Amino acid sequence: MSLLRIWVIARHVFLGIIRDRALYLIALYSLLMLAATILLPQVASVAYDKIILDVGITGIHLLSLLVVAFIGTGLINQEIEKRTVLTMIAKPVSPMEFIAGKHLGLSLLLALLIGLMGGVYVGVLWLNGIAYSPMSLLLATVFMLLEMVLLGAIALLLGVITSSLLATLLTFAVYLMGHLSSDIVTLGQLSENSSLRLFTRGLYLILPDLERLNLRNQAIYGWDWLPSTEALWSHGGYAIVYTLVLLALTGVIFSRRQF
Repeated sequence: MSLLRIWVIARHVFLGIIRDRALYLIALYSLLMLAATILLPQVASVAYDKIILDVGITGIHLLSLLVVAFIGTGLINQEIEKRTVLTMIAKPVSPMEFIAGKHLGLSLLLALLIGLMGGVYVGVLWLNGIAYSPMSLLLATVFMLLEMVLLGAIALLLGVITSSLLATLLTFAVYLMGHLSSDIVTLGQLSENSSLRLFTRGLYLILPDLERLNLRNQAIYGWDWLPSTEALWSHGGYAIVYTLVLLALTGVIFSRRQF
């Protein structure tokens, strides 16, 4: 694999998405935060600080998810549908380099968006005099990025397998089930049906456990809520390994597709 070729593809993806006005999401997020700071004091004067903290970090999370679901799934699928992928694979670029470059470009965009929205978020908190834990917020943001990078790998995999629309819907489905995977296992354990228990256990092993990367509540309530250092390293490593496995699987499937 050539890191230079991967970087060239990633840069092309990053700049292409920027040209598609993806950074307008920053303006949208800023407007949402401005509306929240104006309207919320009128309906929630008691828990205003916590609500602003919650609304701000949830907004970053959901807007990042929209980028992954609507842009990530089309990065490869649209090139397949338009046959522009033929130009790429005719060059000395391996399928794995192509997939890695696409994912790296998407990940760089997500890092930029999450970083800029995080800057707006901190600015709003500072202007409104809302106390927060900088370390908890930083860790929550980093793990949010890891979650979106993992979901980006899922979006690329689904984009290779099926159409853009179906891949987008399946990405949202994986996101929801990934945050409910532990509850699904618990539901299976409560059932007396052995087949259902086996099925729910299989789902838990296959689907990503996205709750391991969810530190948003810790960002709202502070440092004391954070997991141990060992748990943080374990959860971060889990996201990275899962992402690499998904990218390898995507590369194998992509290499065997007929164009």
